[in-house]
Amino acid sequence: MKVFKLAAWAPILALAACAQQPLQPGDEQSEQPAAQASGLKPRVVVRPTAKPPVLPNQELSQPILFKMLLAEIALQRGQNNVAVQSYLELTRETKDPRIAQRATAIAYETRFFGVALETAGIWLAADPESVQARQVLAALLVNQSRLADAQPHLEKSLAADKENIGHNFLQLNTLLARHPDKAAVLQLTQNLAKPYPTLPEAHYSIAQAAWAAGQGPLALAEIREALRLRPEWEQAALFQGQLLQRTSNADALAYYRGYLQSYPRAMDVRLNYARLLVTDKQYPEARTEFQALLREFPNNPDVTMAVGLLSLQLNDYDAAETQLLHALDTNYKDPDAVRFYLGQTNEERKRFDEALRWYGSINGGEQYVPARSRYASILAKQGKLADARKYLQDAARNAQERMQLTQAEAQLLRDANEYQAAFDVLSQALEKNPDSPELLYDEAMAAEKIDRIDVLESNLRKVIQLKPDYAHAYNALGYTFADRNTRLPEAYTLIEQALKLAPDDPFIMDSMGWVLYRMSQNDASITFLKRALELRPDAEIAAHLGEVLWAAGRHDEARKIWTSALKDNPANEVLLATVKKFSP
Repeated sequence: MKVFKLAAWAPILALAACAQQPLQPGDEQSEQPAAQASGLKPRVVVRPTAKPPVLPNQELSQPILFKMLLAEIALQRGQNNVAVQSYLELTRETKDPRIAQRATAIAYETRFFGVALETAGIWLAADPESVQARQVLAALLVNQSRLADAQPHLEKSLAADKENIGHNFLQLNTLLARHPDKAAVLQLTQNLAKPYPTLPEAHYSIAQAAWAAGQGPLALAEIREALRLRPEWEQAALFQGQLLQRTSNADALAYYRGYLQSYPRAMDVRLNYARLLVTDKQYPEARTEFQALLREFPNNPDVTMAVGLLSLQLNDYDAAETQLLHALDTNYKDPDAVRFYLGQTNEERKRFDEALRWYGSINGGEQYVPARSRYASILAKQGKLADARKYLQDAARNAQERMQLTQAEAQLLRDANEYQAAFDVLSQALEKNPDSPELLYDEAMAAEKIDRIDVLESNLRKVIQLKPDYAHAYNALGYTFADRNTRLPEAYTLIEQALKLAPDDPFIMDSMGWVLYRMSQNDASITFLKRALELRPDAEIAAHLGEVLWAAGRHDEARKIWTSALKDNPANEVLLATVKKFSP
């Protein structure tokens, strides 16, 4: 039988669509899917002095050839367990880093994480100088919540790739973002950053980890140090502004203003500054910033798109349309997004035929379902509810779109106060998708409107079981109990969990304020409700805050909150009912 060296195995490995062509010693190794999926995105730089890996003098025997063919064919046929097991055996037998690399990629892609860990370990043992192998092994260890085991590999990876160390520190946050123990992630990040006290990206990484761990003061101190080391770094300036905004819009605005005095061409900072001025209702100042942006970057599609959206937010529809059309003319990267907002601009102006034209011009992509939903909503506003429902039913091109458009149909029915019909539509959809958290949640909300609290509770508990990090399921169940003034300790526990999962969500803050009010803790309630209203000037949050202020004897403050909210929401039923209840 003729024997071949591993360097000649390219045609066999090419059987798989994503197969990596075998490498000659000294060749540069490209990224494998396992590395890409990890979030670390390792970058391998092969320098002229790099020592090539020592490869085993492995002959392509008949058993090895058979296992490789078996694995690749099995992979093409969807028999992932056969492919993974074959490559695992090959990796154990040959100890060849190229086979181990391929085995790791396949095991990771097919979610055999234990096998991926083993083969990545063999890969690194066979090629200890490979930065990529070490990065992939570290990423897999993090994926399995083994931070202590990952730390030495991350340390060596950072030290071995000095040319890209800043980039790799920034990627570190992506790698660690989903780890549930944020305190442990912070400690690991601090350990990794310790040898690099003058590296701005190291301090930036600590700042991000500190903020995720709930340590705001440390996050602010670290981002300030990053900016001391690199004052012009716009990404860090944006993050500092966002940190300041969590506690004070005024502080964030003052910081952005000072930064822009030193770096007037910092486009992203100026955009964020303008957005925050809008949020803070400083409309003349915001328009001044729009004009400055347009003067400085007249043909930048990102700027014209942003100014168009901010103008839409300010209800300046003429300016919004002008800038959105300009963004389309200057080839904005997502033209369907521009068309969608042009549809919204015309819808707000009651130019429904023009709005339908823009929405109807979107035939694919991420905006397809939202555009079809808005199109149907306009038909419903024109009294054509039956036509709107049929339009949505006919628009779905696949199962995922069908589910989303069913949700849109149910929303149209809720808006028309046809709550039983909305409940029935969602119930029918759930027969085909019984474990869809989204449909279960929507049916729960429809059930509340027809006083089927048993269905609401059953659905939301199932959502929590299916998706334990679904903050709004906890919140909806807790708020329902609080609003009915029943099972208040349980309501508090549910909302508290929702707040842990989404600490900056204004609607969950509103729920916490409401349950505290029901528990006669008015001062704590007011704190949460004020913060919620600052983040989101919503009519129902304003109604709740006014009611708690009234109960606390602060009637003038309550009236002021209600009056302000009624200017923007004169027809909101909850707000009107609350005002009528306390100010007959």
